[in-house]
Amino acid sequence: MSRFDLQPDELRAYRPDVAEPSDFDAFWAATLAESRAVAAPPRLVKVDSPLALVDVYDVTFSGFGGDPVKGWLVVPAGASEPLPTVVEYIGYGGGRGLPHERLAWAAAGYASFSMDTRGQGSAWGTGGGTPDPHGSGPAFPGYMTRGIHDPAEYYYRRVFTDAALAIDAVRSLEVVDETRVAVAGASQGGGIAIAAAGLSEGLVAALPEVPFLCHFERAVGLTDRDPYNEIVRFLSVHRDAPEQVFSTLAYFDGVNFAKRATAPAFFSVALMDFTCPPSTVYAARNHWAAGSGADAPADIVDYPFNDHEGGQGVHWQRQAAWLAERLA
Repeated sequence: MSRFDLQPDELRAYRPDVAEPSDFDAFWAATLAESRAVAAPPRLVKVDSPLALVDVYDVTFSGFGGDPVKGWLVVPAGASEPLPTVVEYIGYGGGRGLPHERLAWAAAGYASFSMDTRGQGSAWGTGGGTPDPHGSGPAFPGYMTRGIHDPAEYYYRRVFTDAALAIDAVRSLEVVDETRVAVAGASQGGGIAIAAAGLSEGLVAALPEVPFLCHFERAVGLTDRDPYNEIVRFLSVHRDAPEQVFSTLAYFDGVNFAKRATAPAFFSVALMDFTCPPSTVYAARNHWAAGSGADAPADIVDYPFNDHEGGQGVHWQRQAAWLAERLA
């Protein structure tokens, strides 16, 4: 394992031009409006649990097109007043898992909401509970090319809409302080957190760790690892499709969502990350809030000798300290 991307000083200055559709904002405004128009109030069921120090709720909320999406809400036991809340998104192939696997934020005094990722949850971890009832055209196995022939049909249109509506749902809960909601996630979860931050107003913070789904054109030409390599293999068969593929992906590029963010951010990046190359992470970080006009700084921590695992527990401690300072 070695460094394969730009040098650290080049990364800090790396601010590439990334393709942005002229109707990007209209596309997402219409997408969210359509799903919000058919959304139902979230349903909470308290779960009997051996976890004596927290209360656990099985949550179902309305996502894309009104589809039911699952999540876990974990709060300090007996919480009686609105709490600052972290909405967490999951890495590629994983599901919401089991409540005891996600206790850190609740143990730190937050309400913690973990959103299932539709159609995923069977590659690692302890599973998910949210199907994706929508089909797609020809695709390479995985999620990266499902519906990639058309932005309206692309898989991540549904996922990113779920992510934004998860924030809506969480803000409606009595135990949540709607003015103090942060989004977080690692890898795919970090990319979803960036999208959610670009689509949602009034967040207090975004915490993307080694985020995926950023600067697609560079990523697919720089790393031969999955999931980006799913796109490469799709294009190696569909040789006449690159223009349409990258036109679709521009609607879902984390850099374009980062520009629209209005909340401060705390990124992590691993400089030996062959899954999410460091330059793609810095591309999103260095464009953060550039188009929103918000005073929203984006701090970042480098892990110079780590691959895609990033900072793991060490970084969570830094996140917790950073977020507590923001809230103070």
